[in-house]
Amino acid sequence: MSFSPASLEASSASHPLAPYGWDEGWEAEFTPYAAQGLLPGRVVRVDRGQCDVVTPGGTVRADTEFVVPRDPLKVVCTGDWVAVDPGGDPRYVRTLLPRRTAFVRSTSSKRSEGQILAANVDHAIIAVPLAVELDLGRIERFLALAWESGAQPLVVLTKADLVPDATGLSYLVDDVETTAPGVQVLAVSAATGEGVDVLSAVVSGSTSVLLGVSGAGKSTLANALLGEDVMEVRATREVDGKGRHTTTTRNLLVLPGGGVLIDTPGLRGVGLWDAGQGVGQVFAEIEELAEECRFHDCAHGSEPGCAVLAALEDGSLPERRLESYRKLLRENQRIVAKTDARLRAEIRRDWRLKGAEGRAAMEAKRGRIR
Repeated sequence: MSFSPASLEASSASHPLAPYGWDEGWEAEFTPYAAQGLLPGRVVRVDRGQCDVVTPGGTVRADTEFVVPRDPLKVVCTGDWVAVDPGGDPRYVRTLLPRRTAFVRSTSSKRSEGQILAANVDHAIIAVPLAVELDLGRIERFLALAWESGAQPLVVLTKADLVPDATGLSYLVDDVETTAPGVQVLAVSAATGEGVDVLSAVVSGSTSVLLGVSGAGKSTLANALLGEDVMEVRATREVDGKGRHTTTTRNLLVLPGGGVLIDTPGLRGVGLWDAGQGVGQVFAEIEELAEECRFHDCAHGSEPGCAVLAALEDGSLPERRLESYRKLLRENQRIVAKTDARLRAEIRRDWRLKGAEGRAAMEAKRGRIR
């Protein structure tokens, strides 16, 4: 079956790609490429320099060699909308449509490159297993990246059936809600079906990406949302609750209730990538307190009139939250400094000033001792 550019001007609601998120906005973005005789498509899987693209005529395999930029954040990614050749063997992705959102983390390489995990996502579902002790710091890290991506975060506490005490489960939910201000937190059990309907309703009609460490129950949760066993599932180790990589590629799947889901491999490392605004969103209460500090550049260390330290002293701000905030800010600053020469110079100048102040204080102290 072939589709002419004119046939693609039909209402976006009845468009063959509507189940994959096609709308009037994407149609408008694609207009110049339709005039060139290209076909629109959404990337549902990427591997080895090629990708599977769902088009109005079905899913095709396409080569990405025409879209190989120096910037690793502009490579073809699952969730991208693209323009592909209408025919030929091999087929090629000719261009990417501008992304609305992008979930990016830093790589583990020493080159300090960003890695894009999913594109054009509306909801970032952070799967957190209740089979092991909650790692609130890791949740905050995922949330910072999710907020920075432009997507709406959603924390899903998986394997809720392993916490039979309703009171204990409510305490765990409360802990995470405190850690994730402005974010919905759901306790879900794929085994019993608890919370699955609520989650399905939340993500219906949108693009969602499923994120978490290995063993978080992502593939099991994906199967529950899909209503069938599409993703392979492996048992976690009983010793530490960790899992093996069941999912090895990022796959975009259509949900029966509307919308699509991108399932991702388990993430061992979740490094920040230029996520300053995301960190501020996660720690919104600290950012609000900082506005009340006496000095606008207060470092919340030992400055007089620091509202953050005052909240720490009166117990309204947990010390763990402040330490996590400082840690993520430092990490993000290091990442940004590696790619921003001006910021590197500012950091070095700040270090020199602090060093001079420290030496002056030591000299003054020695003078008093004499």
